[in-house]
Amino acid sequence: MLRGGMQAWPLRVTSILDHAARFHAGQEVVTRTVEGPIHRCTYGQLAARARQCAAALERAGIATGDRVGTLAWNTYRHMELWYGAAGIGAIYHTINPRLFDDQIAHIIGDADDKIIFADLTFVPLLERVRDRCLAGRRLVVLTDRSHMPNSLLELDCYEDLIAHESSDYPWRDGPEDAPVGLCYTSGTTGAPKGVVYTHRSNVLQALIANNADGLGFRSTSSVLPVVPMYHANAWSIAFSAPMTGAKLVLPGPKLDGASLCDLIEAEDVTFTGAVPTVWIDMIAEMRKRGTRFKRLERIVTGGSACPRWIIEAFEQEFGVTVLHAWGMTEMSPLGTFAAPRPGMEALDSETRMRLKLKQGAPFYGVEMRILDDAGQEVPWDGVTPGRLQVKGPCVVAEYLHGAGGAILDADGFFDTGDRATLDPFGYMQITDRTKDVIKSGGEWISSIELENHAVCHPDLIEVAAIGIAHDKWGERPMLLAVRVPGSTLTEEALVDFLRPKVARWWLPDAVLFIDTMPHTATGKINKVALRERYRNSA
Repeated sequence: MLRGGMQAWPLRVTSILDHAARFHAGQEVVTRTVEGPIHRCTYGQLAARARQCAAALERAGIATGDRVGTLAWNTYRHMELWYGAAGIGAIYHTINPRLFDDQIAHIIGDADDKIIFADLTFVPLLERVRDRCLAGRRLVVLTDRSHMPNSLLELDCYEDLIAHESSDYPWRDGPEDAPVGLCYTSGTTGAPKGVVYTHRSNVLQALIANNADGLGFRSTSSVLPVVPMYHANAWSIAFSAPMTGAKLVLPGPKLDGASLCDLIEAEDVTFTGAVPTVWIDMIAEMRKRGTRFKRLERIVTGGSACPRWIIEAFEQEFGVTVLHAWGMTEMSPLGTFAAPRPGMEALDSETRMRLKLKQGAPFYGVEMRILDDAGQEVPWDGVTPGRLQVKGPCVVAEYLHGAGGAILDADGFFDTGDRATLDPFGYMQITDRTKDVIKSGGEWISSIELENHAVCHPDLIEVAAIGIAHDKWGERPMLLAVRVPGSTLTEEALVDFLRPKVARWWLPDAVLFIDTMPHTATGKINKVALRERYRNSA
């Protein structure tokens, strides 16, 4: 039998940083620190400190397979901690600080973190959950000695911890399918469930997502990941950027429009990625300043459907291309990009815009299908919805500790919990979360489509559609909307705006204007909270 003649070179996360340190050693990594000042280092320096961190973790008794918890913003210290943990065979566990305290306590206990590293911002959070989950766990603050806080907790200083360790620490060997990362998803029912990434899945995700129709980083790119590292691997940017030698600009805790605009301008940022709520604040700041950025070329938006006005503002007012993306924590996380496809250039502008509002086509490494209630694939007509399922080398096979039981079907597909359509371009569009769809008189109303039409009104910032109880129809749609400051938009005027855009029976029975929209820990509109508050409203 003929044997393959290629080297058995394992796809390990640490090889990404090694490549950056060797071939892009002088490339900058810029951080707006939690302490305040801008910090600058290079990939070469970050790699050296990551090895010091690895040695310190080993000296602290962290072994292969142990979980290393992080409560941290996007900073150089968080980056070197990720790679340092990976370098000794440990598992970085990103803890989302926007979850409720009870959820945070649950996931720290469920993950069984041996040590937790926290930014200064999150020391009060640790103090709140101390009695529920921190017994026996070592706590380290990601700062220097001069900024160490006063606390009733026993805290170690990160810079002291790594100061005397060797920058030549040798990475520990291991198989590419060994676990390396842990992130809990809040998109499932019940308690958050842990998704365990492997070295192989993270490296493949970074390679695949970095294609020209996706992230498309180059060594000349300057990349600002606004999406947090605790939000599903920061959409793989923490791996994709150093893999190509792109400059990294890390925003730390200041994610307001003014701070982001300052960084984009000062650091010649060419690419940035975030959820739509971030763009709302940033567009307001850009309009206030009345200027275009020198080098900003592209933004990626994901996490929830992007309102049309955001895309139009970036592209028409500021000359920035918007790329819609979709994915899940369970997919490592990216799955689709709405990049141009052959034939689209011949379409009229309105049709192209409707395509931009879709979540896009899967890239290599993501198999996708949509099934009807009978388990049959639906036609690719862009109209017929069904259950969205995915599989691939970066898609979850099981949750940590087997939570939720078997999650793959007989064909190996994972059910995303979304309802979606596929069109002839291969573009997927989420029509609803299965749990968010509104069923009125036995027929489905897409809350997302209703929201997308409503938010096009120039007097609205954010809109949510939920089902409210109805004696005859079971459920009817209700719109919750946030108006722009000073707007006097009425319920009747908004319904009239929607009339030519949706079927008559889709029109909301009620419109309620609210001051602020509740959001989940991942920046999505919190429909659970809205349903609990308004579901039985008449």
